Amino acid sequence: MILPPAFLALLAGCGSRGQPLAPVPAAAAREEEPVADADAPADPVHARAAAEPVVSVGPRGVLDIQATRTVSVQRFALPDGRSGAVVLTDLAPAIGVWFVLSVEWAGEATQTWHLENVTGTAQRVELAPDFPAGLVLDQAGTRQRCALWGGQPSPLEQARDSGHSYGELCDGKLALRNTTVGHKTRLEWTTDFLRDHVYGGERLTTLVKETLYVDAGGVSKELGRAVHTAQASGPAPARLSLDAQDRLIEPAGLALPIDGGIDGEVNVGAWYAVHATPGAWASVMQPRAAAPEVFEANAGLARPLDPLEGAALVYTVAFDLAAFELGYEVGTDHPRVGWSGRVPAAVHDASLPGPDGFETLDPLVRTGLLNPAFVSREVAVFVGGFKRAHAAFSQGELSARNGGSHYGLVEYGTVLSTLQPGLATLVVWADGSVELRTWTEADSARVGQVRHARQNGVAVLETDPVTGVHRPGALVRDWAQGNWSGSVEGDQRTVRGGVCVQDSPAGRYLLYSYFSSATPSAMADVYAAYGCSYAMHLDMNALEHTYLAVHTDDAAGLGVHHLVSGMEVLDRAGDDGTYARFVGYADNRDFFYLLRRP
Repeated sequence: MILPPAFLALLAGCGSRGQPLAPVPAAAAREEEPVADADAPADPVHARAAAEPVVSVGPRGVLDIQATRTVSVQRFALPDGRSGAVVLTDLAPAIGVWFVLSVEWAGEATQTWHLENVTGTAQRVELAPDFPAGLVLDQAGTRQRCALWGGQPSPLEQARDSGHSYGELCDGKLALRNTTVGHKTRLEWTTDFLRDHVYGGERLTTLVKETLYVDAGGVSKELGRAVHTAQASGPAPARLSLDAQDRLIEPAGLALPIDGGIDGEVNVGAWYAVHATPGAWASVMQPRAAAPEVFEANAGLARPLDPLEGAALVYTVAFDLAAFELGYEVGTDHPRVGWSGRVPAAVHDASLPGPDGFETLDPLVRTGLLNPAFVSREVAVFVGGFKRAHAAFSQGELSARNGGSHYGLVEYGTVLSTLQPGLATLVVWADGSVELRTWTEADSARVGQVRHARQNGVAVLETDPVTGVHRPGALVRDWAQGNWSGSVEGDQRTVRGGVCVQDSPAGRYLLYSYFSSATPSAMADVYAAYGCSYAMHLDMNALEHTYLAVHTDDAAGLGVHHLVSGMEVLDRAGDDGTYARFVGYADNRDFFYLLRRP
């Protein structure tokens, strides 16, 4: 297919600073099949106790891979004469947040609803034989009856028709997740269109990235005079070369308001408190400013820096994990769960719609939006990782096992895509602790204790289990086997996002970095300089893919402060003000969010 010049011009011109288009309508919802025998209870596949892993051959659904799910079934008869059966599936009992409720009316189609427990595991959600019209909520022995499917329209139907992504139920203690149209920029819309509808579209988008976007975001500044400024408590500063110590640099493009600095300049590698955001700090770094011992330790595992990426600025925000909770939400469209076109034919089972046996998350609902119940505690958001199109391996050992090792996803304890051994994984455990690690076969036994998880490639930086030395991941130099994305020559620099964990005498910190022009080797050098124990790559190539914003309560309302200038175009402007991405409106991409601890 030959694309018209006007369409190619649109693709070339929709860079990371392009203005957003109107939302693209989502695909129509799947129509539910009527129950064959309306007087029978639930489908026995879903009605059975499911405390052990489900083994299936052939296509299956996302509910079938929830190894610890529990299912309750109850018949009911309402005063108005209607009757049926209700099936309540607790998708992850150790987490207790997501439930699927199916109401099978006698003589009518089944209604299926995706519920979210807003209060968390402190509240149990149950069926009760003496309450046929709804659920019972149990909070520390205090039981509350919550009518849901009785009445016409029922509370569930009213929540569905509310126009909100999260329809309120049970006095705000439960929420109904409703199908939402996620916003896309012109760049997102165009690349999705090419990949989904144009033969060879993936190659075309790769060509554009390797020509138009090479070094497009690179920002470099020369080091200024040496002036020491004392750093307040917080993360450990970067280990620097003698030439870079105490040197000032202009933080060109840094859009976060910070406390400190001298005449608009900051010490390279030092930390400055983010204004009005206790527990958050910002820093500006150059890869070439790292201490000699960093490069000596990384020699042979990371490529030497070239002059351009050595000088390109890196902008990092650190969040005190003692002060914040980390959460994760998939987007309305991405990442998908079908097959990536990257996997070799030998491991692609064409009889299955996806590597886990499905290509949609039905009956789960993807909102691409933070639950409004958390907005009062929300502090920051940043974009997740690769889309499914790139989230698998085409070469190397990882491509030959587990169907190409597609990147795994877990939200609220619900496995959306199986976590694969060998992949870099950002995990939030059931107790709220945050860990970055390479997932192992043994870890699969603990998946029931995972609250959230996002895999994205292999380790950028890891800790040697014997020596305790922080070193680049084994595949940082290998563009093909590491699935880093880039030019065939393996020398492409581009905008990249990454995350690491730093343990310092002052505490444990989650660091998110925006690399204005870098290879994975430069990322490893920077994270080693900051003393991180583990680091992983997130997304790349454009500002919308590396977006981070910090939110504050300002006199005029929600204050939106971006990590770097240019990211502001991702926040939609409306008649009554600016709507913050992921918080004020739904987005097609997945994201992480930080909540201040109660």
